[in-house]
Amino acid sequence: MSYVEDLFSLEGKTAVVIGGTGVLCGEMAQGLAQAGAEVAVVGRSEEKGAERLRLIDEAGGRGFFVQADVASRESLTALLETVKDRCGKVDILVNGAGINSPTPVLEIPDEEFANILDINLGAILRSCQIFGKHMLENGGGSIINVGSISGLGPLSRVFTYSASKAAVHNLSKNLAREWAEQKVRVNTLVPGFFPAEQNRKVLTEDRVASIMGHTPANRFGDAHELIGATLLLASENAGSFVTGVEMIVDGGFSAMSI
Repeated sequence: MSYVEDLFSLEGKTAVVIGGTGVLCGEMAQGLAQAGAEVAVVGRSEEKGAERLRLIDEAGGRGFFVQADVASRESLTALLETVKDRCGKVDILVNGAGINSPTPVLEIPDEEFANILDINLGAILRSCQIFGKHMLENGGGSIINVGSISGLGPLSRVFTYSASKAAVHNLSKNLAREWAEQKVRVNTLVPGFFPAEQNRKVLTEDRVASIMGHTPANRFGDAHELIGATLLLASENAGSFVTGVEMIVDGGFSAMSI
């Protein structure tokens, strides 16, 4: 194995990808598996999980599906125990579950606001507590929380989502500061505009035109383009001194002003 291959190799590592049945995190799970990690693909749909595992297997990786409810601390605790029973430990955690809504700000009901915050922020805190404790007890690990370009600056039509993701960015930095000496690294992966299930309902024709006008690359991202950043953040060799960062993958969107 060459020096560069060793830098990004995840051989012998175990990764848990919460939201791994989705488009973006599914591709991240596949990238982790191709780098050598055994990957627990976590989600609600067994059918989507089976399809992602098929793709992982075809690419020569190893993985298994675990059904879990991120709204439940008990379910997340059971998830950890399931992975430990099979693999012994967890080295990498990707927190990618999330929900969105285009409800206008004056019409957002309390129930919707609370639900989005609980899934997008509360679930990440719960899983960081549960898996972070495990990593602290086992000498280190990498937690990758999936943020959003709307967590860096406000975007229209996704008010609650933006607020929840901004909080995820802040939470990740706080955890990075808290756990750095114990070798548990916590970073935020920040995708720009990648068409996926949760944002298709807000990608109207005029909105797409606005996004393209603000993106120097003049296109949407492809899910596989998140893999490189994922491997950097996951690898204890390549990313050993990388913690508390917002790793932006957005085709230059955040570099634009006018």
